[in-house]
Amino acid sequence: MEMTQVYTLTNTMATEILGENALVKEDLSNVVDIGKSVFDATSYDHYVASLVDHIGRMVFKNQVYKGATPSVLRDGWEYGAVLEKVTMELPQAEENSSWGLTDNQSVNQDIFKKPIVSAKFFNKRVTFEIDLSITDKQCRSAFSNAEQLNAFYSMIYNAIETAMTLRLESLVERTINNLIANTIHDDYGTDGLSTKSGIKAVNLLYLYNQKFSETLTADKAIHSPEFIRFATYTINLYKNRLVKISTLFNIGGKARFTNADDLHIILLNEFVSSATAYLESDTFHNDLVKLPDSEVVPYWQGSGVAYDFASTSAINITCDDGNNSTFDVSASGILGIMFDHEACGVANLDRRMPTHRNDKGEFTNVFAKMDAGYFNDLNENCVVFFVA
Repeated sequence: MEMTQVYTLTNTMATEILGENALVKEDLSNVVDIGKSVFDATSYDHYVASLVDHIGRMVFKNQVYKGATPSVLRDGWEYGAVLEKVTMELPQAEENSSWGLTDNQSVNQDIFKKPIVSAKFFNKRVTFEIDLSITDKQCRSAFSNAEQLNAFYSMIYNAIETAMTLRLESLVERTINNLIANTIHDDYGTDGLSTKSGIKAVNLLYLYNQKFSETLTADKAIHSPEFIRFATYTINLYKNRLVKISTLFNIGGKARFTNADDLHIILLNEFVSSATAYLESDTFHNDLVKLPDSEVVPYWQGSGVAYDFASTSAINITCDDGNNSTFDVSASGILGIMFDHEACGVANLDRRMPTHRNDKGEFTNVFAKMDAGYFNDLNENCVVFFVA
């Protein structure tokens, strides 16, 4: 499997989240796996480098169609490395032979019809570690008793766990950001985001200004009750549209549907707060103007140094295009995303903390390590909402 070191990137992400640094361009092309149809030179083990990776899990796309931060963590498996996802195209309808019978002519029932099945392989993982040394005796002079010393050691371990959790949270957010970027890029390419609205990357401000002949700007849109009402109306429309089977709402153009239980909706906090303050607070039937139930995030990539809307609503990343090249997406004004449970995930999270004792120096080295596979399946439904 392909294993990428991401410790430098996670350190940068930590500064963006903690407000210590403005947003910078992040290269996620080697972090988020968008799958591939064949194995390549990265599909070998990391021990003797000649054993082909085995399939660790196969997932069959087999939903029952009913006609009508980010919780993306999945389970793991002990052996094998590859997640294989198998899907089947919808078969075409044909003439019913029962109602086309002709005297003295046979009906051929021996024609072979092969199902059209394809597979995607997700074989990327990323890894990093945090190292720290803990002494046995050298710092005892600073404490009055064993309880104080143990509290000090507990603080150290807690700091390590906090640093690990911060980085895991950052990588989960980047997995979602990568899906946002791919969706925007597919609808817009090199076109300006303010020039139109796509079907999957929906420019709510453009639609609003076109429909009502307004000239509202992006920085004022989330404080306009009329715009927020229109945005809520549109987002709720899409929530119901995704339940019906369609090829319009995924990059691969596959016939897909998303049941209500499988739909993830994540909205920016500033947008949700505006909807609550400007719509629900003075509306008698606030359920009529309410946003759909969702997870709420304070920002997509980072807070910036001032927690301003231009930073919290922005992403600036480099993505893998699946053909051994990359593309850049820099966008702001992102208000939300809704996607199928199968479109985005973090699989096979392996978090551990081995230690090594040095008797000569009388200290213990702690190695906090984390491996995981972060993936996007661009054949599954995803819609992004933004203002530009």
